[in-house]
Amino acid sequence: MAEFLQQTINGLAWGSIYALIALGYTMVYGILRLINFAHGDVYMIGAMTGYYVGNFIVRFALPGAAAFPIVLACSMAVCGILGFLIERLAYKPLRGAPRINALITAIGVSLFLEFGAQLWLGADPKFFPTLIDEQPLFAVAGVVVNKIQTVIFLVSLALMVSLRFVVMKTKLGKAMRAVSFSHTASQLVGIPLETIISFTFVLGSMLAGAGGVLVGLSNPKVEPLMGIMPGLKAFVAAVLGGIGSIPGALVG
Repeated sequence: MAEFLQQTINGLAWGSIYALIALGYTMVYGILRLINFAHGDVYMIGAMTGYYVGNFIVRFALPGAAAFPIVLACSMAVCGILGFLIERLAYKPLRGAPRINALITAIGVSLFLEFGAQLWLGADPKFFPTLIDEQPLFAVAGVVVNKIQTVIFLVSLALMVSLRFVVMKTKLGKAMRAVSFSHTASQLVGIPLETIISFTFVLGSMLAGAGGVLVGLSNPKVEPLMGIMPGLKAFVAAVLGGIGSIPGALVG
């Protein structure tokens, strides 16, 4: 029983990371009816950004635990900018084209990020800096929760609650819900469609970047092809929960 509970804790920690990636899939689909297959590779860029920023900060400035919020913020910012560029350069020109064009483009962007990262950063695996140690935080009846798992749970929960607040309680969130319902009707009432689409890509990409850093904490090996399987698993989670539904992506 203890082993089952331990594996459940481990699974929930990984599931929290998959949920952050799945949220990006489901938000983009809700707005554009587009499966952004490059999303898993945005998560990879978040992990690689965390690797370089983390190593720089730990080597020249702060200890690991104090550096973690800075690394997280930098990775989310870089991925947010990347999401904006992907939407503007790759998807916006295809807004009126058949959906198959956007789907093929999404696969092309994914391959571009994967092999561009191999060319620019190198294909060799890199080992994420130790920002938080893996010491047990507490143990109950043989079930151990370590510091990294606790950080993953807390950060994931905070980001999910923040997303829920943005979507349900802010004007931008109300505009996102309107655009997901109808592009035409939202434009008729003065909602800036292109701004909301870009904002959705930025928001989803920032969550993926956070997921990349959290994976780097628990599974220190990062490399340019690391986004393929987590991206597919998060996509399955989004579909399982009902793609287009934010609570569904979390449950999935």
